Amino acid sequence: MSLSTAARKPIELRLPRLSISNARWLSPVLLLLLWELGSRTGVIPPRILAAPSTVIGALWELTISGELPSNLLVSLARASVGLAIGVVAGTALALIAGLSRAGETAVDPLMQIKRTIPSLALTPLFIVWFGIGEAPKITLIAVATVFPIYLNLFSGIRGVDVRLVEAARSFGLSPAQQITQVILPGALPSFLVGLRYSMGVALLVLVVAEQINASAGLGHLINNARDFMRTDIIVVCLLVYALLGLTADLIVRTVEQRALAWRPALIKS
Repeated sequence: MSLSTAARKPIELRLPRLSISNARWLSPVLLLLLWELGSRTGVIPPRILAAPSTVIGALWELTISGELPSNLLVSLARASVGLAIGVVAGTALALIAGLSRAGETAVDPLMQIKRTIPSLALTPLFIVWFGIGEAPKITLIAVATVFPIYLNLFSGIRGVDVRLVEAARSFGLSPAQQITQVILPGALPSFLVGLRYSMGVALLVLVVAEQINASAGLGHLINNARDFMRTDIIVVCLLVYALLGLTADLIVRTVEQRALAWRPALIKS
């Protein structure tokens, strides 16, 4: 190649490319920067929404003082107890309805009626029945988490391949062994899907349940912050709720990967 040809060749500038994982952080970071800029310039008043730097400071203060950890434990206890009751009840009802036609006739119509009634609409009734203590909060979470477990596990039981059941029967497995060794393992993926939904629903209902005269918990912090116009504390509690949801989903995903390692799709991934 001659010098004149090389001189005429355009110079190509190669800009560094962002990977998809790094590019996904651009919009959240940009939003935070605009939020901080709007707060610093007065476009966003503190009484409307506190600046991110103020929120971080409030998070640090609440953590150091122990106020946030103590109230977080109370909220986790409420959600855990309500979720446990809902999962046990939903699993029992799904087994009754899924393993027999008579059970389906007895249970499924009642569950479908329950499905059409919003769980949060039962709040006033639970307050009348149980007062304003811990009972209505836990009961509300339990009732809200029953149906996702029931629906997914029921569908999983009925979706087990009939040929597997017939093969188990031909090998001489008893009805109890067919349930424990064939039907329930086959329905486990659906159960875990229902568990993921139930954990998300438990946290959503927890937000509402803790508005019922809570003397402790994240909802108590939000109520106090609302009375004193502390939007920074409100945002901190909302972020904690979001982190709880992400953590719960991560836990179920981890359990799913280990419990369902026999599935080809998970082995390949």
